[in-house]
Amino acid sequence: MSKVRSMRATSHGRRRLGVGLSLSLAAVLVMTVAPPVGAATVGASWQAKVGSAGANGTATIQAYTTGSGSLALKLARLRTATYLPVTLSKGTCASVGSTLIRFPAIRTTSAGAAARTSSLTAFQVRQLKAAMTGTGKIAIRTGSSATGGTKCGVFTVLYAPIGIVMPSSWVPGEQARFQDALKAAPYGGRILISRDSATEMAAVEALIRQGIKVLILTPQDGATAAAAADEARAAGVKVIANDRLILDTVAVDYYVTFDNVAVGAAQAQYLIDRAGGTKGNNLYLYAGNAADNNSFVFLEGAWGKLQPKIADGTFVIRNSSLATALQGNPTLTRDQEAAIIGQVTTNWDFNTARTLAVGNLAAVPAAAKGTVFILAPNDFTALAIGDVFAADKDVTKSYVTGQDADKASVQSIIDRKQGMTVFKDPRTRVQAAVAAAVAFLRGGTPVATTTINNGTIDVPARLMASVTVTRDNVQAALIDTGYYRASDFTGSWPGKP
Repeated sequence: MSKVRSMRATSHGRRRLGVGLSLSLAAVLVMTVAPPVGAATVGASWQAKVGSAGANGTATIQAYTTGSGSLALKLARLRTATYLPVTLSKGTCASVGSTLIRFPAIRTTSAGAAARTSSLTAFQVRQLKAAMTGTGKIAIRTGSSATGGTKCGVFTVLYAPIGIVMPSSWVPGEQARFQDALKAAPYGGRILISRDSATEMAAVEALIRQGIKVLILTPQDGATAAAAADEARAAGVKVIANDRLILDTVAVDYYVTFDNVAVGAAQAQYLIDRAGGTKGNNLYLYAGNAADNNSFVFLEGAWGKLQPKIADGTFVIRNSSLATALQGNPTLTRDQEAAIIGQVTTNWDFNTARTLAVGNLAAVPAAAKGTVFILAPNDFTALAIGDVFAADKDVTKSYVTGQDADKASVQSIIDRKQGMTVFKDPRTRVQAAVAAAVAFLRGGTPVATTTINNGTIDVPARLMASVTVTRDNVQAALIDTGYYRASDFTGSWPGKP
């Protein structure tokens, strides 16, 4: 296992405006009832309110094991000192289907409570899963005509051992991808959407109260999220950082992301290849948000490639006096990177990127324009920056980098405007995050390919490879892989069907 240099870890380069997620917390419940293969015990529970608003009692199925394991049934607030038969049926009270499990009669105490643990066969476990597919609900009936009438309620999956929290401004389609991954996994999960660090903390606390065992957290801010991770750790919850590292805490058990040093290097290499053997090429540097550790890692990867070409005169930095002052340094310290980012930050924001680019061009003479080489950190900002440079009469040619393979930027690449993007397939990252959660729930350890230091500890991490996409391989990288359809784009490109 290799170790990546301290504080070198990151997340997705995207900071998008949320669509349809204006609520401070939006929740999506994913019902997955299948038992885990090879696990001794599943810490899963279901809860049902029997009768109107629970007036006739609450039934809770607390846990079951795989195969011929057990299912514990607890009843509360029911008719006292009565023997009550209990059945689980497919459907709801309004449309009760076939009986799935019939329990022997349970006698309630004087407090109206009862408990029973019954054996479940593998067949019954499969029945439960199949019956809850789609609705996530099963009818539970207590009592009979001989005991004063049947009381019927519906229990719905309320508890799931995997909790997922992500920003509303995160990757388009991320929530749906996690839903799909959870449906295919042997455990259920609950997804909460955060608007800022405060709602992120509230979401994590809500999931902890609901009894999650693993938290997959995409932090709003890597440093601020440490407090949420600490609360999860204190509650015995395993913490997985998804795509963006949680900084300065011991409470991170695993990290799933792409090799983002390589992402920055790929962006820089594209510019170097286009410059060829020419000298004095105008270079404009842009970065993400300093609150996001990914901004540092992308810059680290890009600087490692660009610095020798800046030093030998291939490129001349035009929009950062601090980067110019440090151009003789093959590597940069964290503080030096922070200083440069402070001058060229887009804040992962379209309008900020546009305003910064306008100011940069207004501050330089025509000689600093002509053919330009633009290190844009991601696609969203690349579009804004590219538009500004294209509108300047003194700019004759521009080479613009990007990241994320946003649909609009892919079209721009097809149209020969943006030069490239780095595709980090979110499908593989989401699947890896859920697989890590499953490994923890089964008492194991997720596979790590390296460790990433978050400022306090070396976090076991899985880094995945990305793909540089230009007009030449749009078809192979994005369409043949099923990420996009050819009909999503207009015009022609190599290999278009």
